[in-house]
Amino acid sequence: MSSPSAPSPVRSPARARTGVSFAARLAFEDVSHRFTGETAALDRVSLAAEPGEVLCLLGPSGSGKTTLLRIAAGIEVQSAGRVLLNNREIAGPSVFLPPEQRSIGLVFQDFALFPHLTILDNVRFGLTALSREEARREAMVALSRVGLEGYAGAYPHVLSGGEQQRVALARALAPRPAVLLMDEPFSGLDSRLKDAVRAETLAILRQSRATAIIVTHDAEEAMRMADRIALLKDGRLVQAGPAQELYQAPRDLFVAGFFSELNVFEARVAGGWVETPVGRFVAPALEEGAPATVAVRLSDIEVAERTGEVPARVLSRRFLGVVELVEMAIPGAEEPIRARVRFGALPTKARDIWLSVRKSDVLVFERRGESA
Repeated sequence: MSSPSAPSPVRSPARARTGVSFAARLAFEDVSHRFTGETAALDRVSLAAEPGEVLCLLGPSGSGKTTLLRIAAGIEVQSAGRVLLNNREIAGPSVFLPPEQRSIGLVFQDFALFPHLTILDNVRFGLTALSREEARREAMVALSRVGLEGYAGAYPHVLSGGEQQRVALARALAPRPAVLLMDEPFSGLDSRLKDAVRAETLAILRQSRATAIIVTHDAEEAMRMADRIALLKDGRLVQAGPAQELYQAPRDLFVAGFFSELNVFEARVAGGWVETPVGRFVAPALEEGAPATVAVRLSDIEVAERTGEVPARVLSRRFLGVVELVEMAIPGAEEPIRARVRFGALPTKARDIWLSVRKSDVLVFERRGESA
């Protein structure tokens, strides 16, 4: 028997704008979690996603992002602390609401679509409290919202990765959750599709008005999507705030290195200044004689063939499109210095050049043995 063919997609000129959610505040209070025989996956995390806000949980693998998301969804039970929805405890020492009673939607990393169900049946799968006709109507509204109502009778295998991601989003939005959780929702997409799908997803989240928490390990993705970013490391919350704040005023070297590539130097404070091979920089917040780490972003180094502050010799150049990555040797530095410079700023055969550093953008931290 031949499998049914997918219907021709019929797209509406404008997506549905009904079925908005009533956004809620989701808060974690001193949440800790430890898996059997392992170190702490989460260590006293306190954080809140405000109503209608898109909050990104950012961090390297193993930092606790997905564990925190699973605790919010009710899939995992924390070892300590509380989870509150609009100041009502939904998980804590004496209360645990099951996932279906939390008004929290979840989009899994692999989308978790049922291959034997049509797109429509996938989306209405969780609408068990409604009649069959009501569930169908709500599912169609959700599909229309993501621009896929024309695929209602098709099966997941005929859709692209981006379209499957939108179906998973529609399924999570169909019950009109107060909070939507998304675990690495774009990690499986082709790099060429990511920008478009992220923009579509953000537009849908804004229209639905649901509070959203998105897990990602990609700093640029977090900056594109989030109203605020919460950066985690080894189960602890390192810093939270708007993207611009984390980029321009990182709390430590780890935060700075997560948002940009760095040249890092070790120095010691003398007279309120630190001396490095690329220049002398002010360190007003550190005590006299304190060991310091000086971080210079690759984009904060300017190069020229004839004028500058520090002599340098070009070791290698890599064309990256609008910019090129230049690796240089300079006096007093054991390791090569790297810079991202506008393509064409240096003649093709330039070897002995000069560099200058934008001093206002240099970051100086107390040395703690951490790496970027």
